[in-house]
Amino acid sequence: MKPHIKEILIGLGIGVLSNMAGSYLYIFFFSKLSLESTLQAAQENGFLGSLIALGAILNLIVFFILLKKNQYYRARGVVLATVIAALIILISKFY
Repeated sequence: MKPHIKEILIGLGIGVLSNMAGSYLYIFFFSKLSLESTLQAAQENGFLGSLIALGAILNLIVFFILLKKNQYYRARGVVLATVIAALIILISKFY
């Protein structure tokens, strides 16, 4: 595998984990329900996409940290993870 492809995949993994961590932190600090209950209520009430979008804010911080460290391919992977999150949000809004 080419080295830059590997770096982009590492960045993608970092971006996905960062998005999940951001969503979890939002639920932990701002929800009175458990994680499972909050996710179920979000899906039932149609705001799961908003929850994913709030989690993606953490990707912004990770992106700039990677740019500061001159890890451009990993930063591209984080951007790719954010685009994938946006596509998931788009799909969840229409279906």
